Amino acid sequence: MFGELLAAIDASALSVHLRHSIWLYPVVSAAHILGIALLVGAIVPMDARLIGLWPSLPVALFARTILPFAAGGCILAIGTGTLLFIVQPADYAALPVFWTKIGLVLAGVANALVLRRTVAWRRVIAETTGTTQALRLSGSLSLAIWLTTLFLGRLLGFL
Repeated sequence: MFGELLAAIDASALSVHLRHSIWLYPVVSAAHILGIALLVGAIVPMDARLIGLWPSLPVALFARTILPFAAGGCILAIGTGTLLFIVQPADYAALPVFWTKIGLVLAGVANALVLRRTVAWRRVIAETTGTTQALRLSGSLSLAIWLTTLFLGRLLGFL
């Protein structure tokens, strides 16, 4: 059944068009890279602040300033990543590295969503400075997740 779904995705008009267009696939690939750059470029300083770097700068400042870029980058990367997947769905689905990357993306998004709902997050957003052990842990986990995801995504290009 999963094989039939992958075959249907592979035969879809969008998949065929992406495979045969001289411009569309490179544009989607470039947009994917842009999404990743926005996401990781915003996540790294945010997580570094949560871990304890730049303690005099309020976490709220980081959150207001760069989290919208992270969210937009994440949406762009997931959307364009889906389009890249449908070009070779069976090939990607056969790779454990691909599924590990997808699992890490889900874990990274879940970590961010759970963090934003914690008392520690609301408290540090309301204060001018500071961080907590829970926020340090979340920031460390986020860094590990997203940097590993970045590595695995790049690795996929060589498999």
